[in-house]
Amino acid sequence: MKRSVKHLVDLIVVLTQKDLKVRYKSSFLGYFWSVANPLAYAFVFYIAFKIVMKIQMENYALFLIAGLFPWQWFSNSVNVNIFCFLNNASIIKKVNFPKSIIPFTLVLQDLIHFLAAVPVIVLFMAIYHKSPSWNWIYGIPILLVIQLILTYGLALFVSTINLFFRDLERLTALGVTLLFYFTPVFYSETMIPAKYHYFIQINPLSTLIISWRNLFLNGQINWMYIAASFVSGLVFLAGGYWVYSKLSWKFAEVL
Repeated sequence: MKRSVKHLVDLIVVLTQKDLKVRYKSSFLGYFWSVANPLAYAFVFYIAFKIVMKIQMENYALFLIAGLFPWQWFSNSVNVNIFCFLNNASIIKKVNFPKSIIPFTLVLQDLIHFLAAVPVIVLFMAIYHKSPSWNWIYGIPILLVIQLILTYGLALFVSTINLFFRDLERLTALGVTLLFYFTPVFYSETMIPAKYHYFIQINPLSTLIISWRNLFLNGQINWMYIAASFVSGLVFLAGGYWVYSKLSWKFAEVL
């Protein structure tokens, strides 16, 4: 048992290292590119809403990046995992190993990028005369685990279904885009009319992004939101693994 667990962990480490090396091969600005995308979005939204539309929100630039960085982790992981089984077809056909770890390593890779972006958030906090909270010590690991579970569950689902329904690539990209606008990333949940607040409850990304932002900006943890996100994550993970377990035996036929 211990040997099999160690073998699985070693395999995850090797595949994650491989993906990171491929991603940053011949790239001199690797770290910069990992934070450039959310910073660019933050710049655009800041111009549009703070300067042009004059939204009344304090520290709006910090507000934006505190939500955009965790969102980037989710969206990147889901979108890149669409073709993870197809892109690793040669390995899947030649080597006998748990194929479900392939999307896991890609989600783990984006988790690492997210952690690498946290210093940028700290830098913006310093600009706005804020400092990290002691609650980060346990709050960040809790939210990391919850987002890892939720994102991996959805990534496993879309990567499996895409082998049999190739149009899922476009549907996933469209769905992630729509979900972005239905999630309070560049606007506050307090701006949502009371009669539509149920959207926050039915959208697992809403409670997750709000939790990240409250932790980063105020050092606060809403345990009700944490619990809701955790339950949603378990549902996504169970659903994704169920679909994978039902269809994985057909992978060889479609790869």
